Amino acid sequence: MGGISRRRLVAGMAGAGAGVALWPGRAAARERALTRSAERAVRIGGTTLEQVAMPVGDGAYKRLVAGPGWPLVVRGELAGADGGRDARRAGLASFVQFTDLHLTDTESPVRFEYLARFNDSAHRPQETLTVRGASSLVERVNAVRQGPYTGLPFSFVMATGDNTDNHERIELDWYLTVMSGGRITPNSGDPGRYEGVQNSGSGMYWNPESGLQDAYKAKGLPLIPGLLSSAIRPFDAPGLSVPWYTTVGNHDDSIEGSLPDLGLLNDLYTGARKVEGCDDATARQLADALLHDPGEAVLLLGKLLAGGGALRTVTPDERRHPFTPAEFARAHLDPAHTGAGPVGHGFSQESADSGRLYYTFDLADGVLGISLDTTNRAGFADGSLGTAQLHWLESVLKANSGHWYDGDGHVVRGGSQSRLVVVFSHHTSGTMGNLLPDPYRLFEGRHSGAELVALLQRFPNVVAWVNGHTHTNQIIPHGHSVAERAFWEINTASHVDYPHHARIIEIADNHDGTLSLFTTLIESAAPYRTDFADTSDPGLAALYRELAYNDPYATPATRIGTAADHNTELLLTRPATT
Repeated sequence: MGGISRRRLVAGMAGAGAGVALWPGRAAARERALTRSAERAVRIGGTTLEQVAMPVGDGAYKRLVAGPGWPLVVRGELAGADGGRDARRAGLASFVQFTDLHLTDTESPVRFEYLARFNDSAHRPQETLTVRGASSLVERVNAVRQGPYTGLPFSFVMATGDNTDNHERIELDWYLTVMSGGRITPNSGDPGRYEGVQNSGSGMYWNPESGLQDAYKAKGLPLIPGLLSSAIRPFDAPGLSVPWYTTVGNHDDSIEGSLPDLGLLNDLYTGARKVEGCDDATARQLADALLHDPGEAVLLLGKLLAGGGALRTVTPDERRHPFTPAEFARAHLDPAHTGAGPVGHGFSQESADSGRLYYTFDLADGVLGISLDTTNRAGFADGSLGTAQLHWLESVLKANSGHWYDGDGHVVRGGSQSRLVVVFSHHTSGTMGNLLPDPYRLFEGRHSGAELVALLQRFPNVVAWVNGHTHTNQIIPHGHSVAERAFWEINTASHVDYPHHARIIEIADNHDGTLSLFTTLIESAAPYRTDFADTSDPGLAALYRELAYNDPYATPATRIGTAADHNTELLLTRPATT
């Protein structure tokens, strides 16, 4: 496995001293950790090693400013950290993970905004700005260009699911254009005006252009004249300058990521009736049904449409029609969305013909990428694997492993080649307990996250499982009594709920029997400070981040994670090559 030797360059520490008064007694230790993190890096600019958004202010609504960066945390749960490895290190791979972009058609009739007080993901005050926020994240990747610790240029970006919010064709078009570049109009229905809950006149929602004292303004959200008309204004997305791949998530194949799509609500998606409210008892019942009983949820929704809820007439739009898995793959193959490549972004014509959305790709020289489809079309947010996919995965791992372990722990030798492996999925090991039969494959078994962990640990060349879904930064060591059978699970927060992170991941060989996986969080290119009068594209992207922090129904503190889930060096025993 070839690589480039690591170059040493002490990076600047712009912004490192900002806000140190917030950590009395710990400021000096933090400064030392930040300085050491920069000394070990090739370049830290544009990453959270340099600076991070930080809330300030005493009022209910917090403003964001540039705060001090987050230092590198060395994690040795799976292997020891020998001294001198920086001088020996050779980079093997460098790439970026996006996850949970949730590009949202906020004017769609098939949404459950009126459940926000029971389910924070049902409606977010920043939703109209998701497309601009994602495009600003693309700008950040294009500017950073390389891994901070190996210096290797990014070879690709992987988006690990929930790329759309409600698996609508228009949302998919926005996603593909954000990633590949082009003109976007983030609006549906009436081309000349916004038609969603944020100009409903209902006190349940933030009405940013109205003087109405709604529930959100009571919690500090501001009046911003012109926001909605600016949010739906066309703009030019630059697109990624590096190749990109897609992994599918539950919001990409289910109604609001929860209800099975059996084609029963297609007319509602493209029609003119939008429910904008209901009584508390019905809302509570529907919120619970979405989590536990999809059939009851459909019945309740029907009652609301029949007159049990507050209805609004909106402009019908055929572009809101939901897409199938096959159509999802086919859209990626459209030459208009090739961008920086590759053609199909992981999906092939076979994917488009069959709707099978799992595949392999060459991640780097000597490193294989495997993208899984962990969604379950039976509904509910959590996922699992079908038997056919699990058997396919095992066969791929065997073909790319010089040795592995059978179910009894005995070494088996074989395989035509031995490559390191990184697995990508939307769901995490802890959110793959949805074992309901897939309605499109009723007689196929389903398999849990625990079963997938057990399979991956049989193959020593699996070094990482990278995923999303939880909207939380969390890095989990999956240890084993046989050191080479351990791997790291890297879960990254979403780009719809604060903290709006993506993650750089680098793999390096320390030439001492260990590998290092460096994980470095990045934020979008938007400025930290907002100006409510600034409705430029950067201004809207900045507002997107700040509104997300101030969502009164969200819990940003729990989603940020700990220091050990942010910028890390994850040590791992290097597997034997035979």
